[in-house]
Amino acid sequence: MIVDLRSDTVTRPPREMLDAMLAAELGDDVLGDDPTVHRLEAMAAERMGKEAAVYVPSGTMANQIAVQVWTQPGDAILVEQDAHVLFYESGGPGVHSGVVTFTLPSDNGVMDPSVVESRITKATEHTPGTTLLCVENTHNRAGGTVVPLEFMRAYREVADRHGLRVHLDGARIFNAAAALGVEAKQIAAFADTVSFCLSKGLSCPVGSLVCGPAEKMEHAHRLRKRMGGAMRQAGLLAACGIYALDNLVERLADDHRRAREFAEHVNGRDGLCVDFDTVQTNIVRVRTDSPATDWQKRLEEKGVRCFATGPNSLRFVFHREVDDEQTAFAKKVLSEIAG
Repeated sequence: MIVDLRSDTVTRPPREMLDAMLAAELGDDVLGDDPTVHRLEAMAAERMGKEAAVYVPSGTMANQIAVQVWTQPGDAILVEQDAHVLFYESGGPGVHSGVVTFTLPSDNGVMDPSVVESRITKATEHTPGTTLLCVENTHNRAGGTVVPLEFMRAYREVADRHGLRVHLDGARIFNAAAALGVEAKQIAAFADTVSFCLSKGLSCPVGSLVCGPAEKMEHAHRLRKRMGGAMRQAGLLAACGIYALDNLVERLADDHRRAREFAEHVNGRDGLCVDFDTVQTNIVRVRTDSPATDWQKRLEEKGVRCFATGPNSLRFVFHREVDDEQTAFAKKVLSEIAG
């Protein structure tokens, strides 16, 4: 048995999703006439409570488009110091938007609103003006942690006082919604734009969406073209997103349950430790007392794949293709190795 816990991006389409691809009505999305893409974008906008949405190939492109629609070269943006937009998007804000990025500390991915407010700068001949706050929910590098609604509300209030816009990197927003017991649109309501990923827990092979005001999404279409993200018969892929939004959102709670069970089993094993404050959704970070790469290699030899995310840190991500039997197998392997 092989249990792949490296990421929820390894998920493959279920048979029903492949059938939806085969049945998809197609057009040319670059020419604006792919009906399946139109349907997905309308669904995404409705789920996020926004006027419009644009289908793009990746979450990185969605975030970079959002930054660009709200900024001008020389502006400043605020991001959490371990944010995806900072760590995993190849310097995109500087390259695409020409902005200065100010980073802020956090408590497991949750920034202090007063600290956010203290770092806002006004445009002068010497300093860049802050025009955008980026929030990540759930927070990847913090371990899939959730930003509570009261903090989202506080960020909105800070932004409104100072004339900032808010972009929500909601790559795993449906995981956040499941953990909070709310609809995704209740989280997105505090942001001007929101992006979310289809190819993580929702099991699609490709794709993300950026959602926001209709006028800004018209601009987003132009930016998508400029970045090389416009696709032709994209309805083949958009059909996967439609299936996922209709059928695979509610089951995310099962991933959270299995992640918690796994964390409870692992914690306290010889050489291993889990910070349960960070086990909030489908990601489990495990501290190791010896090199994490050694643990990763030994686990893979026995059929459990994970990532070493630091010298003494392993990451395990639960998803649709890891059921109770596979979770039990992963726990058994950890027990054999750790004792």
